[in-house]
Amino acid sequence: MHTTYPLRYNAQAVSGNEVRNSERERLASEMMVHLDHLYRVAFYLAKNEEDAHDCVQETCARALNAHSQFTAGTNLKAWLTRILHNLFFDSFARNKRTVSADALGRDAAQKSDYWETLPTEEAGPEKRLLQQELCAKINGALKKIPVEFRAPIVLVDMGDFSYQEAAEIIACPIGTVRSRLSRGRKLLQDLIGEYLA
Repeated sequence: MHTTYPLRYNAQAVSGNEVRNSERERLASEMMVHLDHLYRVAFYLAKNEEDAHDCVQETCARALNAHSQFTAGTNLKAWLTRILHNLFFDSFARNKRTVSADALGRDAAQKSDYWETLPTEEAGPEKRLLQQELCAKINGALKKIPVEFRAPIVLVDMGDFSYQEAAEIIACPIGTVRSRLSRGRKLLQDLIGEYLA
């Protein structure tokens, strides 16, 4: 998503609207750096590409509308992820129905896997095949883990957030993040442990 906000400067004075638009334009530019991260988080929360794209787009719109609430020099990535997390749980998760594991398997088979589209470092055919298989196993396992345990894995293990940042994003105590992360890792290990062995 790329949006430009045209600025019109009055030769005599800069109005409050123009200052706000300038701040908003600067924030929009800085947000572009974090779009891939936001998509990864949204994908693992929403479990499908379409909802992930919608979630990221709505996150960016909400962030731009609330640009005055962001303090320059603080962690923009964490602020955006917090907006995305709240949006997902306020809107997307509430409106979704429970889907059977069979339906998830059929859905995953119909859509191309996100991890298969990531570039590899000149891997040979065998290595590429093994990487795709591992990514598919991890992706499938993450989809089976309840979201309260999946979110800390996505934020800490995949998003490189600290425990404190993840706690602020999820809006829970740091001890809860550690506990859920431990439980989530255990669930993930149970699901793919045999494959890794």
